[in-house]
Amino acid sequence: MKKLPQLFYLALIIPGICLGQGHESHSTSEEPAGVTGLSPELRTLLSSEMQQLQKGMTGILPLYVSGQWAEIAVIAGKMESSYVLKQQLSEKQMHELHTKLPAGFIELDQRFHYLAGMLEHVAERQKVELIGFYMSEMGEACVSCHTKYATQRFPALAPKAQGHEH
Repeated sequence: MKKLPQLFYLALIIPGICLGQGHESHSTSEEPAGVTGLSPELRTLLSSEMQQLQKGMTGILPLYVSGQWAEIAVIAGKMESSYVLKQQLSEKQMHELHTKLPAGFIELDQRFHYLAGMLEHVAERQKVELIGFYMSEMGEACVSCHTKYATQRFPALAPKAQGHEH
């Protein structure tokens, strides 16, 4: 019965985590360069990667609730290796990514891919509770990144003004 609340939580949060069709911008007013400062080619690559990650995130939940561990491992493996930073980029494009993207964005992106690798690992070993844990951690990584770098795309994640409430 402990798993039922987790499943309910995941069913609610995962579809809402990555609602956008692409991520055209991850910049904030404090770090204006970011994704908007990238060349159109790199922005397209990054947007494509985010769309694939969204597809993977939304595809995992039905597999989880039906015990299809091997399929989760396949999707998680694809998500782990989908790094735009690992793709066939020229040296110039790699330099552009590392100079124009905020370090925090790169760190959050690396964490997400690390977590995807861990999800693949535990899914291959059919560790049900750890699968749920890493799915939740991946969702949190998405929300953290979107909150910091994509509030134009996800306005519901923008920090609320501190005020007096009853």
